[in-house]
Amino acid sequence: MLPLVGAELTPVQLYRHLLRCCRQLPNAAMQQHYRHAIRQGYTSHSDEDDPERIHAIIQRAVTDALWILDKYTKK
Repeated sequence: MLPLVGAELTPVQLYRHLLRCCRQLPNAAMQQHYRHAIRQGYTSHSDEDDPERIHAIIQRAVTDALWILDKYTKK
């Protein structure tokens, strides 16, 4: 469900996609925790203006999301 790490996403597209991915997590408390973390990450990086830094943040968010989904859904 997650896009490839090298895919070109805008920050808003990434934000929406990560919130949708939270629905795959096993319980409501976990979903709420990661939704909150996604919102905080988006807010804290909203003032970034360097395209290379934005791209690095997006790539890191995608790989982290893949790791989290893999961790909790492979049981």
